[in-house]
Amino acid sequence: MPRAGWRKPVSDRRLSDLVSVGVLTRVFPPELVDEVIEASGRTQQRHRSLPARVMAYFAIGIGLYSEGSYEDVLAQLTDGLSWASGWRESYVLPSKSAIFQARARLGPEPLAALFARAAVPLATPDMPGAFLAGRRLVAIDGTCLDVADTPENAEFFSRPGVNKGEQAAFPQARVVAVAECGTHAVIDAVLGPYRRSEPALAEELVARLGPGMLVIADRGFFSYALWRKAITTGADLLWRVRTDQSAPKPEHLQDLAEGSWLAHLRRSTPAAERRAEPMLVRVVDYTIDDGREHAGTYRLFTTLTDPAEATAEQLAAAYTRRWEIESVFDELKTHQRGPRTVLRSKSPDLVLQEIWGHLCCHYAIRALMTDAALHAGHDPDRVSFVAALRTTRATLAQPGAFSPLTSTPETARDGRGSYTD
Repeated sequence: MPRAGWRKPVSDRRLSDLVSVGVLTRVFPPELVDEVIEASGRTQQRHRSLPARVMAYFAIGIGLYSEGSYEDVLAQLTDGLSWASGWRESYVLPSKSAIFQARARLGPEPLAALFARAAVPLATPDMPGAFLAGRRLVAIDGTCLDVADTPENAEFFSRPGVNKGEQAAFPQARVVAVAECGTHAVIDAVLGPYRRSEPALAEELVARLGPGMLVIADRGFFSYALWRKAITTGADLLWRVRTDQSAPKPEHLQDLAEGSWLAHLRRSTPAAERRAEPMLVRVVDYTIDDGREHAGTYRLFTTLTDPAEATAEQLAAAYTRRWEIESVFDELKTHQRGPRTVLRSKSPDLVLQEIWGHLCCHYAIRALMTDAALHAGHDPDRVSFVAALRTTRATLAQPGAFSPLTSTPETARDGRGSYTD
């Protein structure tokens, strides 16, 4: 029996056909959204006022309007649309409770799968600062996000400690990500509780690296086991290592003319590692004099052992690109999410969904910025993220910007991230 106030439709068009999501459908086309939802087993068994596809876009919309209420975010997605299909004269937004239940039904898996399918590298070979020695420069690092203080979140995510044995006010989720240095696009990520360290989460992440990358990491990531696991993927590495008493001890093999040197890495314990083949690395030692009394000392390990491909000076300069991922986290946490903002979700599954939504949203904005920069012949680093964020929010609110059931050559992207004809 139809609900009061509804009348029989004169066509088959539904909310999922009409919802306007602006630039989001440009990166996450409806066909891809439907595919990952079906693969995750989250396709609704009956028609609902908030179908799974709409909720997937809604989860990304939360990342775009992090300070808005559920009703506000959904209103932005459906702004200006009328039930021309005949359901009724105007669309009345569902209640907050209905939206919450629809979020819970969707879960985090479709958003994680959507990000994994769509978040592909964007930089072109001629883009400034995007490649070295024919390898794509990417950086790996981690950050933490405050989540709602509920018993469920506290148990799952845990809290960091503070002074005098006390704990922080909010539980925290940890994110370890890989970002392109040339475009600031996050192309892979792993989520976990605060209690899991960045190197522990990175074990899963480095397994998905591949040939053609030069992966930059700071000294907190190096371990013999993680380095060995990373080099088996075919990716090249440029990692800073410690220089104190706990530093790795490379075995000197050969000095190179431009100042670097070749060495073997071999952990003395345990026995299994001692019996393993030594790992050949190139060591780059240098100092940075910033005018203070004690100049900073740096040591880099790299798999680029041939100075003809990249000199020690070029490698030292490339390592500074690692700071690009710090800018990425600033974009996510300060501008997109909002400074000192706590994620709204009160259960672990919805926290994970919210974070994946933020990552999808950031990637969509960065894809837009890269396309705009390439079209204008500019470096993407010269495009303002804040301006692009503002433009994306304005575009999303325009009624009828895109229909999730239609696509054009200018807007459709396939699952590999390329534009379709």
